[in-house]
Amino acid sequence: MIDIDEIQAILPHRYPFLLIDRITELEEGKSAKGRKNVTINEPFFLGHFPGHPIMPGVLIVEAMAQVAGVLAFKSANVSNKVVYFMGIDKARFRRPVTPGDTLELSLTVIKSRGSIWVFKGEAHESGALVAEAELMATIMDK
Repeated sequence: MIDIDEIQAILPHRYPFLLIDRITELEEGKSAKGRKNVTINEPFFLGHFPGHPIMPGVLIVEAMAQVAGVLAFKSANVSNKVVYFMGIDKARFRRPVTPGDTLELSLTVIKSRGSIWVFKGEAHESGALVAEAELMATIMDK
């Protein structure tokens, strides 16, 4: 398990853009699982459907990308580098995510070649698929 302190040592993101709370599983070069606890205190709920708060789909994808970033960083066994998000394909949103939900984010490496990584990402809440996408990232010098 990777806690928030180690996540912050890997990712350059900070509040309000650090969107993952924990990495619960990581198999280097293959897959990772992370968790995002969605609370009413999230700043995006102020303007995204006031009175009926829904987590923006783009932020669910960003949370998946952050889990992918930790996976790529740990798998490449590098330091003083940063993982940059490069692309999104086949994104689909299946159901809304609301305050009180816990997102379970699963990322699997589809392929990696040099510094380029491609992942299949899924976000689940209470076992139900809420979003999925293919993500591309690269590892570069800071």
